[in-house]
Amino acid sequence: MKTTHDPTTEDAVARARLISAALPYMLHYENKTVVVKYGGNAMGDPDLAVAFARDITMIETSGLRPVVVHGGGPQIGEMLTRLDIPSEFRSGLRVTDRRTVQVVEMVLAGSINKEIVMAINAEGGKAVGLSGKDGNMVVAEKVTRREIDPNSNIEKIVDLGFVGEPKTVDRAVIDMVLGAELTPVIAPVAPGADGETYNVNADTFAGAIAGALHAARLLFLTDVPGVLDASGALIKELTVSEVRALITDGTISGGMIPKVETCIEALGRGVEGVVILNGKTPHAVLLELFTDHGAGTLILP
Repeated sequence: MKTTHDPTTEDAVARARLISAALPYMLHYENKTVVVKYGGNAMGDPDLAVAFARDITMIETSGLRPVVVHGGGPQIGEMLTRLDIPSEFRSGLRVTDRRTVQVVEMVLAGSINKEIVMAINAEGGKAVGLSGKDGNMVVAEKVTRREIDPNSNIEKIVDLGFVGEPKTVDRAVIDMVLGAELTPVIAPVAPGADGETYNVNADTFAGAIAGALHAARLLFLTDVPGVLDASGALIKELTVSEVRALITDGTISGGMIPKVETCIEALGRGVEGVVILNGKTPHAVLLELFTDHGAGTLILP
């Protein structure tokens, strides 16, 4: 007979406690949409990729409606190098000529998208791969950026090529997929009204999708724990006004500024809450949604 000191019994009790603690959060999010932006850097670790697939399967079977939007910057860069196509970044965005956009679509809507779909399905989920082109889900317009010429100090427009940003979002295809109890996995490639194909920043794309779906949560899986205070400690929760104040006083700086600005834009589109969290933390999605301490920085309107 097993005793209460038996390791197997103790493990079972611990698992039961975890499930019991998670139950209120599962009920809170039941039938609600959660959009997860899965970054290219977080995809690089095979063990983390499996953990992510299990997380998505878990929240799918728990009654939530997950939608995955993925990037793939490192993988695109690797393929461009293999094909001997030069790569250039301006204003934080990849300059995308016609050859490059063909590679971007091949990598994002092809190999990466299907790898994520297969990983989720292998864990018992039911995922379907899509891109912004399907059903004109996202129609993009060409991005324009301005830079100051360091020599002349004159502002000029930078041509980034086939780089776009969401202009309209039609949620019909996503609703059909979710209605069939499937998980959409969406690549940030979109058509333009001009008939061209555009490479869209995955964060911006995810924000537009989450806003159109009025998602309960938008999770940005990044390579940082979240927003840090002046001493380097994680800030668990912020409002938009507090975020703006931290930008003004310099606490939020550098690459974190565009991240939080994307969060603010998503909240303005109708998302209930946006979270920045470290995608390299195993089961970060479950920790954020189903525990009281979360896993990153929650930004609320």
